[in-house]
Amino acid sequence: MSVLTKTDPEIAQLIEAEKRRQSMTLELIASENHVSAAVLQTAGTLLTDKYAEGYPGRRWYCGCENADAIEQLAIDRAKKLFGAEHANVQPHCGTSANLAVYLAALKPGAKIMGMRLDQGGHLSHGLNINLSGITYRVTHYGVRRDTEMLDLDEVRWLAVNEKPDLLVVGASAYPRTIDFKGFAEIASEVGCLILADIAHIAGLVAAGVHPSPVPHCQFVTTTTHKTLCGPRGGVILCKKDWAKKIDSAIFPGLQGGPLMHVIAAKAVCFLEALNPEFEQYAATIIANAKALAEQLIAKGWRLVSGGTDNHLMLVDLRSRLKDLTGHNAALWLARAGLICNKNTIPFDTRPPIESSGIRLGTPALTSRGMGSNEMARIAAWIDQILLSGGDSGAADRVRGQVEELCRQFPIPGLED
Repeated sequence: MSVLTKTDPEIAQLIEAEKRRQSMTLELIASENHVSAAVLQTAGTLLTDKYAEGYPGRRWYCGCENADAIEQLAIDRAKKLFGAEHANVQPHCGTSANLAVYLAALKPGAKIMGMRLDQGGHLSHGLNINLSGITYRVTHYGVRRDTEMLDLDEVRWLAVNEKPDLLVVGASAYPRTIDFKGFAEIASEVGCLILADIAHIAGLVAAGVHPSPVPHCQFVTTTTHKTLCGPRGGVILCKKDWAKKIDSAIFPGLQGGPLMHVIAAKAVCFLEALNPEFEQYAATIIANAKALAEQLIAKGWRLVSGGTDNHLMLVDLRSRLKDLTGHNAALWLARAGLICNKNTIPFDTRPPIESSGIRLGTPALTSRGMGSNEMARIAAWIDQILLSGGDSGAADRVRGQVEELCRQFPIPGLED
């Protein structure tokens, strides 16, 4: 940081402040994680200088021989990791990956069927203010009111009646196992294409601790920065016969030059995920989530669907404090060093900006080496803060204990 400190002390100071913030707080946002030192180092290299429009062996600019080798490594590793026929590693994010699939497979005005955002879906699955909802006709499925889980019979009935051109399966706030094979059977019955968005659970899928959609779906999209422990970015996996259309949809359809420093970091994270130790890491993410969920339930908090099968859970704050909003709860917890996000719960009566729930996840805690004992302490702190009514004294006391725990479990990418 010495060069940056001299060149731009303001940015240097802010980066150091963010380093301190991450080091001394506990990251419970389910869509965030801590990368390894190798991924962090790769993302900060001079590869950011190189313009490499096109694909390996088919670039618009000269001097791309190393970029070609790097991207091909990333492609080959992604295919091996997920057992895919084709991989495009250029998407800048998960939303870009989804939009590229729509561009490749659909004409404007075609019909998409995806999960409701307020019941766990994602904005790129057809929200009316997102490009996906503006460009395409959209119908949504959701969870059952009584179980707060997906019901394939209900999804099938809706799909048969709505006849979508593309069925989208995947979520950003759904705590249960997704039956990709069952969804694919519905798509086959209706005669539509199917896209599985595994942005949240990609690391769990790669490790074999969650069923994979790759054998069942024409398209699979993901981010690399959640349970996969990689840099911020996206990936598209698809069947071989869709490869050309998918590649053309990314470039020149949606993006220009790829971010080669990020693609290199993706290659590193794929290699790390191919390590046999990654399976144990992914299993621990789930074990930690279950432990945290069980502790919160034991303290009287209701969780959406009654628990979790994956890396996240949704806490229904009304179960103990009917007037507490997710907005206020997240702010109170943040003051105590417990970072999470407000989240709607299925059939929420509050607007999303307020919401009645919070979303908690365990990937970042697991990356720091924490286990069930730490989950019990964290559940107790969450309980204390929420029941304190936002008391500053309680926040200060818990903040001190949080920082003590953070010192015992440093962020892995900052150790070297």
